Amino acid sequence: MVQKIQPPDIGIMLYNRTTNNLTVAKKRWRRAYFTIYFSNTMVSIAKNNVYRTQTVSEIISIPSYSVIEIIPSLATPKACINNTVSDIDPTQLTDIVQNKYLKSLNKFGGIDGLADALNTNLESGVNSRDLDSIRTVFGSNTYTKQPPKGLLYFVVEAFKDITILILMGCAALSLGFGIKEHGIGEGWYEGGSIFLAVFLVIVVSAISNFRQEKQFHNLSKISDNIKIDVIREGRRQKISIFDIVVGDIVILNIGDQIPADGLFIDGHSTLIDESSMTGESEPIHSDSLQNPFLFSGSKVVDGNCRMLVLSVGMNTTWGKMMSSVTTDNYEETPLQSRLNKLTSAIGKVGLAVAFLVLVVMLIRYFTGNTEDEYGNREYNGSRTNINEVFDSVTRIFSAAVTIVVVAIPEGLPLAVTLTLAYSMKRMMSDQAMVRKLSACETMGSATVICTDKTGTLTMNQMTVTKFSLGHEFVANSSSVIAREVLELLHEGVGFNTTGTVFKSGDVIEYSGSPTEKAILSWAVTDLDMDMEKLKNSASVVHVETFNSKKKRSGVVIRHEGFVPDHHVHWKGAAEMILAMCSYYYESNGCVKPIDSVERTKLEKVIEGMAASSLRCIAFAYKRNETLTEEWLTLLGIVGLKDPCRPGAKKAIDTCRAAGVEIKMITGDNVFTAKAIATECGILESSKEVSKEQVIEGVDFRNLTEEERMQKVDNIRVMARSSPFDKLLMVQCLKRKGHVVAVTGDGTNDAPALKEADIGLSMGIQGTEVAKQSSDIVILDDDIASVSTVLMWGRCVYNNIQKFIQFQLTVNVAALVINFIAAVTAGEVPLTAVQLLWVNLIMDTLGALALATERPTNELLNKPPVGRVEPLITNIMWRNIFSQAMFQITILLTFQFKGKQIFDVNEGVKNTIIFNTFVLCQVFNEFNSRKMEKRNIFKGVLKNKLFMGIIGVTIVLQVVMVEFLKKFADTERLNGFQWGICIAIAALSWPIGWFVKMIPVPDIPFSQLI
Repeated sequence: MVQKIQPPDIGIMLYNRTTNNLTVAKKRWRRAYFTIYFSNTMVSIAKNNVYRTQTVSEIISIPSYSVIEIIPSLATPKACINNTVSDIDPTQLTDIVQNKYLKSLNKFGGIDGLADALNTNLESGVNSRDLDSIRTVFGSNTYTKQPPKGLLYFVVEAFKDITILILMGCAALSLGFGIKEHGIGEGWYEGGSIFLAVFLVIVVSAISNFRQEKQFHNLSKISDNIKIDVIREGRRQKISIFDIVVGDIVILNIGDQIPADGLFIDGHSTLIDESSMTGESEPIHSDSLQNPFLFSGSKVVDGNCRMLVLSVGMNTTWGKMMSSVTTDNYEETPLQSRLNKLTSAIGKVGLAVAFLVLVVMLIRYFTGNTEDEYGNREYNGSRTNINEVFDSVTRIFSAAVTIVVVAIPEGLPLAVTLTLAYSMKRMMSDQAMVRKLSACETMGSATVICTDKTGTLTMNQMTVTKFSLGHEFVANSSSVIAREVLELLHEGVGFNTTGTVFKSGDVIEYSGSPTEKAILSWAVTDLDMDMEKLKNSASVVHVETFNSKKKRSGVVIRHEGFVPDHHVHWKGAAEMILAMCSYYYESNGCVKPIDSVERTKLEKVIEGMAASSLRCIAFAYKRNETLTEEWLTLLGIVGLKDPCRPGAKKAIDTCRAAGVEIKMITGDNVFTAKAIATECGILESSKEVSKEQVIEGVDFRNLTEEERMQKVDNIRVMARSSPFDKLLMVQCLKRKGHVVAVTGDGTNDAPALKEADIGLSMGIQGTEVAKQSSDIVILDDDIASVSTVLMWGRCVYNNIQKFIQFQLTVNVAALVINFIAAVTAGEVPLTAVQLLWVNLIMDTLGALALATERPTNELLNKPPVGRVEPLITNIMWRNIFSQAMFQITILLTFQFKGKQIFDVNEGVKNTIIFNTFVLCQVFNEFNSRKMEKRNIFKGVLKNKLFMGIIGVTIVLQVVMVEFLKKFADTERLNGFQWGICIAIAALSWPIGWFVKMIPVPDIPFSQLI
């Protein structure tokens, strides 16, 4: 892009006039102008086309230049940027920031010159009508992300699973043995069915993982859509970072992520964390002179500033870096890891049993203890044909392979994937965005929740309800307060704030934090503060931004005049500001000293307001040029009401009933903290609050480690706490063996959020630093949503346990039946095809049915799951063994006496065994819904997916028995035989009902053995 340079006065005049009308002197100036213009044009071409490969001299082999005479009184016209935005080269703007070219910035005339070139007013921002044209020239603030992994990737990954590989080996052996024994026509059934079953498991697993990947991709879009404050047309407004354009004026506060590359305009105590870009661990100070360069992806760790955007999207280093990064969303959760170990252990048992069966059957065969279907001895030593021996050995190997197939519970990992994916999706609709999968499980084990007050327990809708001036409460403030005091209050509110006031006609808009907006609204409506007039009356000299440790902010302002006048203003926690004051104003303007008696009275005023659940903010002032903290004069104290959330008390009672303790950690003073805690139910109003239940952060901090460990369990409220106190609390609780969940919204909460077992950040008030440090984002900042997350956490764990109980019942029963039959009779009643069908309906359909149960309030009536509690509990073992023993007893009876009982042939007998076995699993699926409750039908009709899967399973079973006779090795059954199968399978319900009355010891079976 060629950069046009136009001198403002003589140059334009020369450019617009013909040569004939010019004097000799003017012709000389015209020649100078075109020389400069041509040289700049050639240099621009050189930079754009051959910047890194050729020098300018290689393009312009013979430099053309003119010797001009400079008249001292007429300096060379200063070049300025054309007001057309399209004349600016975006790469120049990018280079200025990325290479930190201060010289290039100064050539543009500094930040002011760049703003003019971009048609941006540093006070009012860009014009909304120019947004489309700006995006056309400079691009949008988006970058090309790597697409999510495709379905084929997850199919290939599934093939790498050791369980799948074992099954594939079994399928190949079974296929070879089957074709050898029965020929290609019917011999492929067993091997082919194993391949089909494995393929279906792989497809279902791959689709589930693929959908989970897409879910993460969509969630990342939501989490990346950060809202940021900008000024456009003089109005401060929140927009998505994706809508930011070059030339925007962005307002950055503590915890904000810088949304684009740009320049520091003005600000106070601004520290930038560039570790994500440069790896530099120490924050860097930014200012308008030495280091005005701000990089996308960095974070504001202290102070605040305004920024002029110069580069967006793919023109930023962050955009280029993020577009090349491939995010791996696969994360093996603790539960998945434990289940993989369980699957591996069961697989090893299956292989051992299969090997034992193989050895026993081979010994029985070669010792002549087996007979063919005609009752003749199968092996007769050397007289037996070698082909017959090979066929018999092949059949024995097939039986062993069948046992391996039924023993491996390949559906367990799939069940975890399904339930986690389902839970993530449902939790999103319940106002909780999961950032880390493991948090879904861990939340079910939480024993303590450390929660903030503002916005979580309260609604974060601040209003000033009381104002104390001296010892009296003042209403209709502007009419009863002395003019001098009123003006000082205007200064204290209007200058010492991060909020803004925008007036459009009769409508006034306030922006900033809820506290800032409430105080600004009170000052404008009750104190008649004119923000625009106030800003013009003085200038800010120095600012100390609000600090969560000091809990106050200060400002020095300068009134211009013959003798400049400086005012110091402080605002912050009432008792802390009062401690800095030596005098106070009365409403009539009189200043009085604060002695011990007066100080006690003022402290009582603060305590009284705080006891009414009011947050107390005090204002203090002094005439001084430096930001002093001594000998201040108290201007007044405001009390802000932040009502409790309507569902807070119920949510806290729910958590308590679930065995989860709630601890409130707040920066408010101890009286406000007690009042809110009592109102929310954290402290009991009927009982006197003990000293052990409420503590201040400084007291907790100053305890010895031993004392903290003794007292931490009894603490319910920590007031006047710093982020370090919160971190200390979390560390103490974890050392005591608790599973700790922590809520946080500020940048300084990040260490506690990372230290906690589950970090819960706030979606509305939370900073980007807090969100990125958390595991789950509470989208509505409500404590009720925290209790919902707790319930979902327990639901995930509970659903997995249901499926494990169901799966192991099938595996134990099938393994024992086939083992006993193989060892005693030399054959198995359940073929590989039949067992794979059972495995298939159990693994996929069963996982879908049981892993998608919605959470119920019953889950919160039990204590939290311990961190090291066994995955398979005593209750589960009781249910597994009772149902498995019932199925083994019935089916072995049918195996050895079935032909006589039903007066049928071998094929029908085996079909009855298969049909009864499958129907037992269908009925037991209902039992698995409730592991402890005897009413297994409660809420079953509400779960349409569960009922649908039961229906599909029954229909497919009918098809297998009645229509796929050759493939499934079954015979058709008459109505009576179907009735017998259903009646026997239905006995699972009364057996389950009675078994649940049997008590089990609390100590795990593994420790009793």
